[in-house]
Amino acid sequence: MPSPPPAPTDATPPLLGPQLRQLALQLAAVLAVLTLAWPYYGVRNEQLPWPQTALAIGGVALVLAGLTRQAWWWRVIHALFAPLAWAASTLAIDPGWYLLLFTGLLLVYRGALGGQIPLYLSNLPTATAIAECAAEFPEMRFLDLGAGIGSVVRPLARLRPDAHFTGVENAPATWLVGRLRTAGLANCDWRWGDMWRTDTATHNVVYAFLSPAPMAALWKKLEREMQPGSVFVSNSFAVPEVPAERVIEVDDGRQTRLYCYRL
Repeated sequence: MPSPPPAPTDATPPLLGPQLRQLALQLAAVLAVLTLAWPYYGVRNEQLPWPQTALAIGGVALVLAGLTRQAWWWRVIHALFAPLAWAASTLAIDPGWYLLLFTGLLLVYRGALGGQIPLYLSNLPTATAIAECAAEFPEMRFLDLGAGIGSVVRPLARLRPDAHFTGVENAPATWLVGRLRTAGLANCDWRWGDMWRTDTATHNVVYAFLSPAPMAALWKKLEREMQPGSVFVSNSFAVPEVPAERVIEVDDGRQTRLYCYRL
């Protein structure tokens, strides 16, 4: 979802830092293979065998990803990227379709590009569990950072008409769906925005379903801004090296865990 802004503290993740590192690994693999292959085939006056070259680039990228201790899914991506790119280039597909696909993915998964935060959708059992967890706040001011299509904010706003709910989302397509779904709820404020630029100080319950990547920086932001006694609830991803006050096991198909932290 959101892309981190420049901030006066080192708690904020660098803009596109992880993505640029992965791109650098892939480019290093391309340069390593082509530096060896082009002179060899050039001297022999032979055309570069692109299928084998693509496989070689994938293999070198996999080795580099392993040496730099990248997560397993990055290793898979590095290994497959060049071979799949070559395979796609052999298909008679109009380039406009690639642009259309990229645009559609960007509209939905903008957070994955800017902050390694893919679109995760919460479910009704999770929303019900959050309502029980936040029952101690008679005047709850709830904030969902990366609210997606409103799958938590909408049911909670109906369960707690006495409370106020704010959802923040910056992927265009999901923001629009969430805006339409929450339009008739008087106690719900649906915003277009970046979670790193959202002030959490006026909220006593903050919820997020993000990824492991931003959790440490997000926790520092919440510690800076939220009032003592407030609660942060993270779906599935714990804050590194911070013990949760409570862990709620949700009775749903994916065995969701909610990590509850007291500020």
